Amino acid sequence: MLQPKRTKYKKKQKGRIKGFSKKGLLLSRGKYGIKALQASWISSRQIESARVAATRYMKREGRLWINIFPDKPATKKPQEVRMGKGKGPVEFWVSVVKPGRILFEIDGVDFKIAKEALRLAAQKLPIKMKFIFS
Repeated sequence: MLQPKRTKYKKKQKGRIKGFSKKGLLLSRGKYGIKALQASWISSRQIESARVAATRYMKREGRLWINIFPDKPATKKPQEVRMGKGKGPVEFWVSVVKPGRILFEIDGVDFKIAKEALRLAAQKLPIKMKFIFS
C-alpha cells in the first residue's frame, strides 16, 4: 500500500487557489464579457470600482452584469498586537476567482463601446483579463 508523502510545512493558513473555474465559463446573459486568466482574491471595493468605470464609459446605456460576489471574509489582526489571542476581526470581503471565470458581462451597446468599457473595468482589477464575445 502506498503511503502519502510527508513534507514539512505543507499547509498554508490562507489557502492556495488551485485549478480552473468549474462554473461561469460561458457568456450567459450578455454578448460581451471579460474572463479571468489568473487566480486571485478580488475585494468588494475592486469589484465596485470596476463596475463604476464600465458604467460611466457606457453613459448608462445597455446593461452590465456582475457574475462574482464577495462572500469570503478576510480577517486581519491590528498592528503591534502580540501573537495568539484568537483570529482578528473581518477587515474586508473577497471573491475567490479562478482562471476561466467570466466576471462581467455587457449587452445593449455596440462592440467598440463594450470593448473599451470592459478594458477600463479590467484595469481596476488585480489580475489579467481577456475580452470575449459571442
